[in-house]
Amino acid sequence: MGIIWWLIVGLIAGWLTGKIMGSGGQGTLMDIIIGLVGALVGGFLMRMVGFSGEGGMIYTILVATLGAVLLTWIFRKVTASKPA
Repeated sequence: MGIIWWLIVGLIAGWLTGKIMGSGGQGTLMDIIIGLVGALVGGFLMRMVGFSGEGGMIYTILVATLGAVLLTWIFRKVTASKPA
């Protein structure tokens, strides 16, 4: 059940990130990948500021979404084309 749970969290967080950042339409697999990597980033950041991660399903989805939004924002800043 653990792997299925992470895939569901990744899918939800990736979908929410697409809605928040306006980057929808990348497909289910990309949404899952963005959400899963976002969960790692968000979990790391939350531990850095002192949150334990014991908040249940909603907390996990929110942290994954926070990480995915941050990851997407950084990616866009790094890959943004500069004016000539």
